Amino acid sequence: MRDSTFKGALSDRTAKTFMGVLFGATLLVTLLNQVFPPDSALHVSAYTVTLLGKYLCYALLALALDLVWGYCGILSLGHGAFFALGGYAMGMYLMRQIGDRGVYGNAELPDFMVFLNWSELPWYWQGFDQFWFAALMIFLVPGLLAFVFGWLAFRSRVTGVYLSIITQALTYALMLAFFRNELGFGGNNGLTDFKDLLGFSLQEDSTRVALLMATAISLAGAFVLCRWITGSKLGRVVLAVRDAESRARFIGYRTEHYKLWVFTVSAILAGLAGALYVPQVGIINPGEFSPLNSIELVVWVAVGGRATLYGAVIGAILVNYGKTVFTGIMPEAWLFALGGLFVAVTVFMPQGIVGLVEKHWPSLKQRFLKTPGDNDTPMAEGEQS
Repeated sequence: MRDSTFKGALSDRTAKTFMGVLFGATLLVTLLNQVFPPDSALHVSAYTVTLLGKYLCYALLALALDLVWGYCGILSLGHGAFFALGGYAMGMYLMRQIGDRGVYGNAELPDFMVFLNWSELPWYWQGFDQFWFAALMIFLVPGLLAFVFGWLAFRSRVTGVYLSIITQALTYALMLAFFRNELGFGGNNGLTDFKDLLGFSLQEDSTRVALLMATAISLAGAFVLCRWITGSKLGRVVLAVRDAESRARFIGYRTEHYKLWVFTVSAILAGLAGALYVPQVGIINPGEFSPLNSIELVVWVAVGGRATLYGAVIGAILVNYGKTVFTGIMPEAWLFALGGLFVAVTVFMPQGIVGLVEKHWPSLKQRFLKTPGDNDTPMAEGEQS
């Protein structure tokens, strides 16, 4: 049995392998970007660094969904909302850091508020000039929304497809709200034109590398946290809730409490992913609330393999890399390709890439890793000298 302590999760073989690959790749990209000059064949451009950072943010988001879908059985089609809320919290901080360097030179109001003739900063923007306050909101806002939503839904025993539909309705309602200029979040254009983070210019290569490293560390920390949760006694109860909720309730467990706890933790991780995403891509707008984004997120996890954690990370990176390549060739056909991919995975690889590899690994290992003596057949007794 796996050690259920946090130390055990940290020393787990899977966690060690995951963190080794993650930090090894991050360190390699960092060295290739910082050490080699731009004209070198080994140089990794700042664009590639940013792209990899974005992929890792998506991987963190997929990890959050795998925790709640793969291990608790809650298919959320609204996790994009938590991602976007974390992104807006970071975006508000970055907008406050612009000060009088904006187009209109107003040290107090962001440019879009000056353009819309706002006379003062709204109360809910107060405090976002301080990083500690913004960091608190990155965790608090998605977590609080998930807690309130989950408490109402799980207490009412809403499950299955009905729960998926109302999570999708939640993110759609937020998208419509954030599109309104009078709400005070930039309307259709969102928040953009960021200058610096903690005094470091977002245009510098060193800052981009630092953000990549911060994202990698956050992803590793979230992975260890999820491994600890799923390997703990609480995690085993959550698995029981996923597989037979009525039986778990019958023997005395308050299943709604366990589901609410996991759902809230998952939302907080999604908010963290959104906060790391915004300074790397340079914009956050209501499009991030789109239900389509949450559906794509489900595809990432399904492709990689749910209830594995690292499968969600693999799926997010592979699908988004494919999206980058595919949209550069045939952008209008990407949604058809994504839909076809989801159908193919559902029919032919229900356990995802990780499940497929695990299924065929023994035969592959025997075929490619056997020793030369494995082919020798034992001699019969009469043939021995």
